[in-house]
Amino acid sequence: MTDIVTTYPLWLVIFCLLLGVAYAAILYYKETKSEYSSPLKWVMAIFRTFTVSLIAFLLLNPLIKTVSRHTEKPVIIFAQDNSMSIVTGIDSNYYQTNYLQNVENFVNEISSIYSVNKYSFGNKVSDNLSLNFNEKQTDISELFSEITARYSHRNVGAMIVASDGIYNKGMNPLYASAGLNFPVYTIALGDTNVQKDVILNKVNYNRIAYLGNEFPVEVIVNGNKCAGLSSILTITRDGTEIFRKSILFKTDNYFETVKLHIEAKETGLQRFRVRLSAIADEISLTNNYQDIFIDVLEGRQKILILANSPHPDISALKQAILSNRNYEVEDFIIRDFDKQLSAYNLVILHGLPSTRNAINGILDEIHEKQIPVLYIITTQTNLPMFNKQKSGLVINGNKIIYNEAVPVFNNDFSLFSLSEKALQTCELFPPLISPYGTNNMQQSASSLFYQKIGSVNTNEPLFLFNQTFDTKTGIVNGSGIWKWRMANYAREENHEAFNEIINKTIQFLSLKVDKSFFRVFSKNNFTENDDIEFDAEVYNESYELITAPDVTLTITNSEGKRFPYSFNKTLNSYYLNAGSLPVDNYKYSARVKIGDKLLTETGEFTVSALNIEKINTVANHNLLYNLA
Repeated sequence: MTDIVTTYPLWLVIFCLLLGVAYAAILYYKETKSEYSSPLKWVMAIFRTFTVSLIAFLLLNPLIKTVSRHTEKPVIIFAQDNSMSIVTGIDSNYYQTNYLQNVENFVNEISSIYSVNKYSFGNKVSDNLSLNFNEKQTDISELFSEITARYSHRNVGAMIVASDGIYNKGMNPLYASAGLNFPVYTIALGDTNVQKDVILNKVNYNRIAYLGNEFPVEVIVNGNKCAGLSSILTITRDGTEIFRKSILFKTDNYFETVKLHIEAKETGLQRFRVRLSAIADEISLTNNYQDIFIDVLEGRQKILILANSPHPDISALKQAILSNRNYEVEDFIIRDFDKQLSAYNLVILHGLPSTRNAINGILDEIHEKQIPVLYIITTQTNLPMFNKQKSGLVINGNKIIYNEAVPVFNNDFSLFSLSEKALQTCELFPPLISPYGTNNMQQSASSLFYQKIGSVNTNEPLFLFNQTFDTKTGIVNGSGIWKWRMANYAREENHEAFNEIINKTIQFLSLKVDKSFFRVFSKNNFTENDDIEFDAEVYNESYELITAPDVTLTITNSEGKRFPYSFNKTLNSYYLNAGSLPVDNYKYSARVKIGDKLLTETGEFTVSALNIEKINTVANHNLLYNLA
């Protein structure tokens, strides 16, 4: 159907015609002298009438409106839960055989009346019903978000969700389904009865341990309908049992937390298996064990604090650093220090070099061995000697005076990040006692905090870092940081913000400058649901990023089986997605040839089991009732 509509009333068309007639009449009616014949004048008058009327009509903003109609079948969305929890119970055979046939018959039957779109879901949403019930997680909220995005303006009659109601990823499905503008019907699967089962509910552990130390492990054990029965909890490594304990289940819904410590005896990624022995007639054995992977390192980073004299800053620094278990700290007054600097990963110099203690030998050794250093400038620091250290900052002045300087965060600082909570706390930190002079920063230096003197914000550095090709240097341009720690506690009743600033500083400075021409980056722990991803960078002799040579990588599992891959080239680097891999310990070796040089990078990573679908096997039909 086609209509002509206008912005103004359509009856105004009459005046448009009258306007055209009037215009032609005035132009031709009284004209007596003309070189044109009478018939031609009539033709010209009609043409002008039509033209003027048309122009006047167009002023009414006419619009040709065409309406076409077609009938569309209502869309029925059928979504099937494809997670492992569906086939964990006693009805697993039914769901893998008869149920699949019933689903196919049902979909075929309603397809004659409706347009049926089929989906399966688990960790992700899939556009088909290729069901194998092997998804490691269930995210029902992702299903609703995907459906909302795809069908916001479609004629959807209803959505049918077949699930056991167990979700272990994403938000509560009840909130996620609030935006749907069509009815949801649910098919309740699974078993709501609690079956006899021994469950290794959770294993808590630190992923990093240090050689020779003991690391804590916490095992949470659950027994359903096992009152009076017992199971043996064991932990093994390479087939050797290192822990054993008998667990007696005292009630039908029994929980017990077992805490223990394991000694780290070898470096590298170590695999431990935590297992609960089976009991008679339990519903599932797949939730009785879990593998954990611990990265055992050679030792902690050693931090040395050297001070010109006793000062409360020393204690504040030491306590902040020791809050991180990755660090060891030793502190000395300079006159008492008699150890080797090479044993330390970072040196903190408080009030040094000073007039009384020039420490030339120590400074020379720091430069020679390229040990990172953090200078804390105090009233005792000999500034002319400090200026000679090429630290990234030179403080000049005929007569240096000391001012109170409040820290102001530099929003352009990019060497590391601080949490929003820490930044808010920093705003209330008291001032440091800082030397007032002409501060000359190297271009390679970057300020974490600027100085605020009185009510004036300045660009003078208060806390800065300098990184060159060889070394890293940090400078606290003032003393009194112990007050920051106290102010943190006065506001928050903890020292988290202060500890974060100090530990981020220590972490940045103690991390060695990577001078290699070939670098490979990856996590060292994945779950079996994750894609194994790598990034790589290749540099030429001028330390410019290049992507001309090809980079290959070989992954080897614990049985020695090798999997070769090639990196994809991006703008300035390389990227590889190796897909998902089975649970195991893996090693990798990446290679690139630059000219006649063959460069190699090696590493290792683990793929951990994701057993979350096997822990909770009781169907949540109440959720399905609330969704419908």
